[in-house]
Amino acid sequence: MAEGQFLHGAEVLQIDNGSRTISTVSSSVIGIVGTAPDADPAAFPLNTPVLIAGSRSEAGKLDMLGNNTGTLPAALDGILDNASAVIVVVRVEEGENDTGTTANVMGGVNAATGEYEGLFALRGAKSKVGVAPRILLAPGFTHRRLTQAVTAITVTAPGTGYTAAPAVAITGGNGTGATAHAELNAQGGVARVVIDNPGSGYTGAPAVAFTGGGGSGAAATASFGSTANPVVAEMVGIAESLRAVIIADGPNGNDADAIAYRKDFGSKRIYVVDPKVIVTDANGNNTTEWASPRVAGVIARTDNENGFWWSPSNQLINGIIGTSRLIDYAYGDPNSRANLLNAQQVTTIINDDGYRVWGNRTCSQDQKWAFLNIVRTADILNDSVLQNHRWATDRGITKNFVDDVVEGVNAYLRHLTSIGAILGGKCWVDKELNTPAEVEAGRVYFDFDFTGVYAAERITFRSHLVNDYISEVFA
Repeated sequence: MAEGQFLHGAEVLQIDNGSRTISTVSSSVIGIVGTAPDADPAAFPLNTPVLIAGSRSEAGKLDMLGNNTGTLPAALDGILDNASAVIVVVRVEEGENDTGTTANVMGGVNAATGEYEGLFALRGAKSKVGVAPRILLAPGFTHRRLTQAVTAITVTAPGTGYTAAPAVAITGGNGTGATAHAELNAQGGVARVVIDNPGSGYTGAPAVAFTGGGGSGAAATASFGSTANPVVAEMVGIAESLRAVIIADGPNGNDADAIAYRKDFGSKRIYVVDPKVIVTDANGNNTTEWASPRVAGVIARTDNENGFWWSPSNQLINGIIGTSRLIDYAYGDPNSRANLLNAQQVTTIINDDGYRVWGNRTCSQDQKWAFLNIVRTADILNDSVLQNHRWATDRGITKNFVDDVVEGVNAYLRHLTSIGAILGGKCWVDKELNTPAEVEAGRVYFDFDFTGVYAAERITFRSHLVNDYISEVFA
């Protein structure tokens, strides 16, 4: 009843104050993009997120003819060998060649329909199937560095009189596939040229020419060399928006190839795994598969059994009988191949009482985010706090409101501390930020901190030879 309204009798007023319980968002949802030509198109329409809740029968609809074609059937088998995981699958069409298929995997926004395609469809998974993926992969498309591709186009003369951006033609150099577009400056000249597709196979610098646009005189030169994998590069932005991590397959060549691949990236969201694994197929034949699906399955299983704050390193991988190249390993040996790869932030697979994921490190250039489990802990904690405060949006900013939010977050941090997910944390209100002007504008700030649980990557025992215990002989 409204304040001041007359009432002769009794009433009950529902008081909606008090802190709210914060629940942890799902951490182990896997998002995968790939091809499956023999899929049931009704069950797996192209460029559409489809949810599989750990069901092999549902995954079987990706391979209706049993031929194991495309990249998705084997990948789903690898994931489900290791965990009954929740998986968001986006199927794309195979192109006329590898370049066309890679373009389909990368996707984007369809100009005609406005719908997300390829990797970008993962961004719509929450709306479409109700869950957001936290572990992203595209096996078969993340391993290849683009060798001898166009790496830069430098404008040497902007030209004059352009009323529209001229078309850019890249020819010669013995390569193929490079495309680009021009952007104008305010004076009607070409300001820069943006590479849309770096192409491949260039043994010499291609020529760059401009046509159309109403002007003349623009000129540019091209450079070529090795570039990072475009699928992984595209995935980073998507992972940032989803607060997800990327399991990227290395090139499956030699150690130097794997290390060079890893140095293409500096993101805390990329976890590189090399080499491929050996599995036995349904016909009893040994074959190699990309490791990323099985590692994603290991992460999902570790989340479910131990918690999202655990590292996947030193966890057993199911369903493999070897690695495509020998990874020598001796516990405590700094010169083993496994240790040398780990030192360069390349995760690998060792055989020590079973095949195990071996490596903790992301590609981050910032040591603060060097460990994969720390990155994931921050993501899950931040998203949990964010998504559980929809109730607070548009409430009146009162002392009770502020106290309720602070206590709710502190209660959640205490809970995470009690279960070992973090070492501790605290939420508070900074009065210097929450000025009267900010409050009048409807803005309120809450700060919180936490300390994650770091993996014991290096354990040192200090051995001392002493004669103190000789006396025990004669005791």
